[in-house]
Amino acid sequence: MRRVKNIRTMENNSVKVIISNLQKTVKIPTGIRLLVRKCCNAALATENFVGDAEISVSFVDNAQIHSLNAEYRNKDVPTDVLSFPLGVEGNYDINPETGAKMLGDIVISMEKALEQAERYGHSLRREIGYLTVHSMLHLLGYDHEPGGLELVRMREKEEAVLSKLGLERDESYYVSEN
Repeated sequence: MRRVKNIRTMENNSVKVIISNLQKTVKIPTGIRLLVRKCCNAALATENFVGDAEISVSFVDNAQIHSLNAEYRNKDVPTDVLSFPLGVEGNYDINPETGAKMLGDIVISMEKALEQAERYGHSLRREIGYLTVHSMLHLLGYDHEPGGLELVRMREKEEAVLSKLGLERDESYYVSEN
């Protein structure tokens, strides 16, 4: 099932978020689609993004994300989220029909999101919010892979956006070995 909704931001920009549920393993809770749209908008607002934007978000299962991770990242394991940016250094493809900047695709494993929410002791809503914001920052050019300052900057931005949405981090990010 694919749902499309345009949301006008305070700056009168239109943000089109195309959401597809491509899995049947985890039921998508009520309000998650709206949460994803809010996360996309909040990330764009925090980064002072100018103009209309389009983002695709797909919910998949572990097998599907495992396949994508192997194909595109040469990592033979399932992961929680993948980002496929369509822009480089702020230059994006433009949808010729709408004039919107096409930021890219976000793919979220609902199974992994549920596992991680349980492991970290927070809600599935918080986990999906985190994964969406994390991926939006990747679509906007952030990269935590090098570690160091880049990782710290990205984490700070993620938490700033999530705090604005009332999805603050709790102290349960570290799993005890006991």
